[in-house]
Amino acid sequence: MVVEIDKHSGFCFGVKKAIESASQMLELGEEVFCVGDIVHNEEEAKRLNQLGMSIIKLDDVKDIKSGTVLFRAHGEAPTSYKIIEKAGLPLKDATCPVVLKLHQRIRKAYDEQNQQNGQIVIYGKRGHAEVIGLAGQTQNEAIVIEDESEIDLIDFGKPIEIFAQTTKSPRKFQQIVEQIQKKSHTEVKWHNTTCKQVTGRVPRIQEFAKAYPLIVFVGGKKSSNAKVLFRACKEVNPKSHFVSSIEDVEKEWFNEGIDKVGICGATSTPQWLMEKMADFIRTF
Repeated sequence: MVVEIDKHSGFCFGVKKAIESASQMLELGEEVFCVGDIVHNEEEAKRLNQLGMSIIKLDDVKDIKSGTVLFRAHGEAPTSYKIIEKAGLPLKDATCPVVLKLHQRIRKAYDEQNQQNGQIVIYGKRGHAEVIGLAGQTQNEAIVIEDESEIDLIDFGKPIEIFAQTTKSPRKFQQIVEQIQKKSHTEVKWHNTTCKQVTGRVPRIQEFAKAYPLIVFVGGKKSSNAKVLFRACKEVNPKSHFVSSIEDVEKEWFNEGIDKVGICGATSTPQWLMEKMADFIRTF
């Protein structure tokens, strides 16, 4: 059986940077405390945990006496930095550069909109780690909307400036912006702040999925990006299967004369896990 891995799948730049930062510190024997899941992939989280990395909440920082606190790729609100500073602990900031730049843009826009009684709108998943960090740049005054049904949370009589969570669909963002522009009675500024490296994966992974009679998609159960990319695979190849570990693979999938299998994954899926999956499937 021919088993091939999608060369465009796996960690995006921001996640890779965060994982490398954690791995390097652990190899040097440092105590590492990551605020929240470093990546939404259970197998990679387990690997880092076995190397000695602990996952904590911000409230736990006050109880830590030594070691380094790590901020993951999703980014943090300004208040988080103050908590680490107050605790007197060293900080390794592995926030994705794309997210950091977005923080700066939102903070600048918030200051400008404040002067004209305007409002900041963020299109994103409420409660998502990245969105919490983005809203934190506005002292949590930003209006977070998840879809078109929530645009009435906005005051259409005031100036509006709109940003998007980096992993959101550019197409859906455009649709929401158009709906807001139709209802607004004043100026609407908008910025397509979706990450091209992440959003560009949908057409690529669909091309990959079309080329194989069967697709095994490797992703974390909690990963939003994994759900989006798997859905994209399923649209073009009904014989696409979502797995998080080799225990999820069912041998029956390969009983229909399948002689070629494609392995792909999310921006939070490590390369080693896709390779492990490929090796396992080759044993059938």
